[in-house]
Amino acid sequence: MLEIIVNDRKIEAESGETILSALTRAGIHVPTLCHMKKLTPTGACRICVVEIEGCSGLVPSCSTPVEAGMRISTNSPRVIEARKLIIELLLADHPDDCLYCVRSGNCKLQKFAQDYGVRERIFRPRRRENTLDVTSPAIVFDQSKCILCGKCVRTCTEIQKVSAIEFTGRGANMCVAPAFHDSLNVSSCIYCGQCIPACPTGALREKSSLNEVNAALAGSGCFPVIQYAPAVTVSLAEEFGMKPGTDLSAILNTALRRLGFRRVFDTAFSADLAVMEEAAELASRLKSAVHLPMFTSCSPGWVKFVEEFYPEFIPNLSSCKSPQSMLGALVKTFFAEREGVDPHRIFSVAAMPCTAKKFEAARPELGHDGMADIDAVLTTRELARLIRMSGIDLEQLEPEAADPPFGERSSAGKLFAVSGGVMEALLRTLHKLLTGRELKSLKIDQVRGPDGFKEARIRIGGAELGIAVVNGIGNARALMEQLKAGRRDLHFVEVMTCPGGCVAGGGQPLSSRENDRIRARTGSLYATDQGESLRIAHANRAVQLLYQDFLKTPNSEIAMRLLHTKYEKRDVPL
Repeated sequence: MLEIIVNDRKIEAESGETILSALTRAGIHVPTLCHMKKLTPTGACRICVVEIEGCSGLVPSCSTPVEAGMRISTNSPRVIEARKLIIELLLADHPDDCLYCVRSGNCKLQKFAQDYGVRERIFRPRRRENTLDVTSPAIVFDQSKCILCGKCVRTCTEIQKVSAIEFTGRGANMCVAPAFHDSLNVSSCIYCGQCIPACPTGALREKSSLNEVNAALAGSGCFPVIQYAPAVTVSLAEEFGMKPGTDLSAILNTALRRLGFRRVFDTAFSADLAVMEEAAELASRLKSAVHLPMFTSCSPGWVKFVEEFYPEFIPNLSSCKSPQSMLGALVKTFFAEREGVDPHRIFSVAAMPCTAKKFEAARPELGHDGMADIDAVLTTRELARLIRMSGIDLEQLEPEAADPPFGERSSAGKLFAVSGGVMEALLRTLHKLLTGRELKSLKIDQVRGPDGFKEARIRIGGAELGIAVVNGIGNARALMEQLKAGRRDLHFVEVMTCPGGCVAGGGQPLSSRENDRIRARTGSLYATDQGESLRIAHANRAVQLLYQDFLKTPNSEIAMRLLHTKYEKRDVPL
């Protein structure tokens, strides 16, 4: 340990760490726009500069290592003036549309401008042309708001390892763009949306579906229904200032009815259904020993990643649709027939933690008879805007249950929101399917935890299965390279596109303390699983009745037609 003096206060620092790291641990705040924990510092934004006694110039604290005896000032007049100048330079090219920007009130550049008293444009702006990319089904990219901090590029390249965007051009012409300066819709982007929370401004945002949803709610000939994912229920509270991890499922049912939705369904129901279909599919593959390991297919960014980068493994993807699309298909078939509603009148909405779900809903193979399974997808952030727009006070609502026939769910279905949750839910049912007996302990510790890659050997009856749980496409790529090189000891692999799982999806509430909130969301879901009596998908009575009355058996002809799909190789410029 070293001793340094910061603002006339002695603090301890670790040898080799940066000044910023030492200051943060000591509770001394230094602003930054480009810094990313656990990644090599770039010093791109320079707003974290500090003054060191004996140095002629200011130094970036994010990339300068500590030295014993350093005397540092983080708030001298020289430092304050330098930071203010940097903010003024950034604002010179930034649009003055804060009133309309989706990140207003949650924009770092806006906050720093307020903190440092920037109240007027000092430098003449330069005009930018053709800066708005709306071609993607999931993400809007507005380069006029980009401050070239590089966080989106580093997230895409170093964390997700997709490399859909990169710096291009030089000097004043530098910008962030896909390969060949093309648009997002023809890039290798998998629409995970992890670049959105990484962006400190409003340069990246989800493509909003609020106008279409509001039109459906107001339309007299429309029959609007909505489903909500488990991850949404434990994160929406944060948008309304409530304690992170608060589960709003029952309150959300009431709020959605107040908004005008004719039916409110829980996607955790179709997660139970997905477990039934996927367990039967895996059992069949294990018996025939073909296309192993089988990969989960409920994360659309992951599916697109395989289609683009590892098409030879497309047969290894489960043919099951995601729970979102399964429920969407059932709403416009089984539910429509049961309720006597013309399926063409149904406007099916899904509230999801994921921007890639917007892309999934637009896939032509996910529908039938000229109708899409899902008509619109709202992120958790969009759902919060819709609720606020309608003036609904969540704290004044009484809890209500979701609607039958898709309202009952097990806690296994709820676990689909966390990394390892799909695996755990499926193993509980697969054990019953292969042995005829229930697992003695439903908690499977080997697949729990925040690690980006986990693997284990699980014994079911007389068979030993090699399983792996992956979150984050960067970790998935590493595994795919192992499989490509000949690894053959795995039978089933769960992959979630976003680091941390669906609870950390690209459509979730934005926060400066994201890791704490992800832990709170995850803890809430595991507490639900531990505290409920219905913890296995195959014991869900509503799912049993659906098979009895309509689907017959898992992987039946009608189940394959409505609940399963196929994927094809995608060619993209790299």
